[in-house]
Amino acid sequence: MILIPILGFLAIEIALGYILFFLLRGNIEDDFELFMTLRLIGMLLVIIITNGLLTYFVSKSIIRPIKKLMNAAEEISNGNLNYKLDVTEKRDELDQLAETFESMRKKLLEAQQLQKTYEENQKELIASISHDLKTPITSIRGYVKGIQDGVANTPEKLDRYMETIDRKAEGMNQLIEELFLYSKLDLESVPFEMEEVDLHAYMEDYAAELQFELEPVGGTVFYEKKQDKSYIVLADREKLKRVVDNIIQNSLKYINKGNKEISIYLKSEAENVIVEIKDNGIGIPEELLSAIFNRFYRIDPSRSLTTGGSGLGLAIVKKIIQGFGGTVWAKSKPGEGTSIFFSLPATRHRRGTNGEDPDYRG
Repeated sequence: MILIPILGFLAIEIALGYILFFLLRGNIEDDFELFMTLRLIGMLLVIIITNGLLTYFVSKSIIRPIKKLMNAAEEISNGNLNYKLDVTEKRDELDQLAETFESMRKKLLEAQQLQKTYEENQKELIASISHDLKTPITSIRGYVKGIQDGVANTPEKLDRYMETIDRKAEGMNQLIEELFLYSKLDLESVPFEMEEVDLHAYMEDYAAELQFELEPVGGTVFYEKKQDKSYIVLADREKLKRVVDNIIQNSLKYINKGNKEISIYLKSEAENVIVEIKDNGIGIPEELLSAIFNRFYRIDPSRSLTTGGSGLGLAIVKKIIQGFGGTVWAKSKPGEGTSIFFSLPATRHRRGTNGEDPDYRG
């Protein structure tokens, strides 16, 4: 834009001089005034044309993109996060600014969608809590009313009423405790005291204790691991117990046979240790397997705290295992039982002289 008027001025002077003093053979003294007049007119034309071109290019390269950004900002400020800003290839700072602005819009849209999902989940959570608390509270009030009205007119009936009230209250207390734990896990506000845990020794002891508990009701526990492998992982012992307890309780709840069988298998792979807890219960249809780790999901449609549990047990399992850096999944066949698997990253600190992991017991 600087060179154009200079070159235009030179071109006009040369052209006028050539026409007036060479082609027309004019007299320099007589035609000098005409030359200066035409030269001034030419300079004005050059300035006008240059200014027009400058305005056009400035409008195209700066003003229009800025107007687009202003329109996009106004749309977004009005809540229209679906307004898409056309971004060209990176050529200058305005294009980079437009790209940054579009990236911001996408992130705001994602945040808005996450907020909507969160609000829907909160509504679902409140509805589930209300449903699960209303039923036992109604039952407790009914039994209390029966006692007040003298319906429990014998010591045996009064004891039965009081035991029922206590059982319902305990179920509510368990639901509240599990809900509180799940909420803290969901907010990632639960501290994990990680330490090295030998899963073989841990599960072996757990299986022995579980066998002792199940013997009075005719239950059996089977435990198996592969030899010459390391089963050391990093985990929080207390929360690991909560994981195994929740899985076992869930398994026992859906065993409808006289002989309750729980099988625990350990498998060590290159990077992970896998635990499988299998039962001989009713099993789960394949189309429902992906939902059993969702909060408040129960296979039992009655949604009873007595038969269906709180619906948070396996959801808590998933949150804790994910906090350990692992994964959890399930396999099942209706009528044959269900297997719950969880995988934890293995630590390899001890090796034998032949390079194999020795069977290590803590």
